[in-house]
Amino acid sequence: MAVMGNAFAQGFALQNQNGAGTGYAYAGAAAVAEDASTIYFNPAGMTYLPSGHHVSVALTLLDRSLKFNNNGSDRLLSYPLGDNGGQAGGQVLVPAGYWTMSVTPELRVGLGVSPTFGSSTEWSDTFVGRYQGVSSEIKAINANPSIAWRANDVFSLGLGLNIVEFEADLRGMVPVTALLPATVDAKTKLFGSDTGYGYNLGAMLQLAPATRLGLTYRSKIGLQVKGYLETPSQNIPAEVVVELPDNASLAVSHMINERLQLLGDFTWTGWSSLPALIVKSQASGAVLSNENLGFKDSYRLGLGMQYRYGDTLRLRGGFAYDQSAVRNAADRIVRLPDSDRTWIALGFNHQLNKQTSVDVGYAHLFFDKAAIDRTNSNPLLTQVIRGSFDASVDILSVQLNHHY
Repeated sequence: MAVMGNAFAQGFALQNQNGAGTGYAYAGAAAVAEDASTIYFNPAGMTYLPSGHHVSVALTLLDRSLKFNNNGSDRLLSYPLGDNGGQAGGQVLVPAGYWTMSVTPELRVGLGVSPTFGSSTEWSDTFVGRYQGVSSEIKAINANPSIAWRANDVFSLGLGLNIVEFEADLRGMVPVTALLPATVDAKTKLFGSDTGYGYNLGAMLQLAPATRLGLTYRSKIGLQVKGYLETPSQNIPAEVVVELPDNASLAVSHMINERLQLLGDFTWTGWSSLPALIVKSQASGAVLSNENLGFKDSYRLGLGMQYRYGDTLRLRGGFAYDQSAVRNAADRIVRLPDSDRTWIALGFNHQLNKQTSVDVGYAHLFFDKAAIDRTNSNPLLTQVIRGSFDASVDILSVQLNHHY
């Protein structure tokens, strides 16, 4: 079990930035503002919290199933075709923590720390697609100091700085051609890291006593990921330019009555900022590999509800549709077999006492079958992988909130 998640929004973005939102599929999260985790979803929401200090810590368990079904993949030269790669999913943990405090009745500051991007996929060394990738792990930990100001009873504004520690470890197999006619594979490794910076903006408008609107924008983050490419014969200092996508969200919260709250959102993510992974030599600038991703901008729609069952218990439910950043089989890669998905979620919040509450949420993600018809990016290793991926995810989240 590793402290990192797979890509459960689109591309390799992580939706699981708190535990409470799991229970309503993160629908309308930018308009909720119930605990310190609003720092991530909409920093302006800090002004809706009672005066004092607020702390929220969350832990999410992701149980992912990912399997490949071969359907006519090519064999590379005399090398064995290989197998379906086994179970490439597994269980992972995603932690998150937030703190906010009131400086004045109108001014709030806070800090959030959470993994905003991540992916972990591991096929067997005998996988039919091993020459396109075997093991892939991407981690991006974000520190998010934030400030919020309440202008009046209608309008609040928030601003955050994003400091991202990014790391990638991508491994694969290559045929050792020097030993032909023997059919021997050797491992390769591409590793790199960098620190990037960005910002996020948020606004909240109390349109009516029962209706709140949330608007957020999170900027792109440019990275020059430096590390090395390790092959059977050499270790080459390498670098990759990566631009993590920006996103924008429009969210609404509406109280039907004193017990029932409806939530909704539309979120756009600019995945076209990352069309390919081009690995270059640090010394000469020569291109070592060029892997087309074909990412397209994508959107998310969410609908959710909260029902106050009693003074200490709120029940939650939600539905969401996440569009994939990958649209066709030729662009899909074995490292990240992304596809459209649907969320079904439920959960609750229980008030333990006046200062402390706990959130529990569960969600199941249904992924569309993802076809692949992908040619190796290396022209010397021409092989086409054909087939499809079957994926599903179960998510269980727990969050503790404390106000003092």
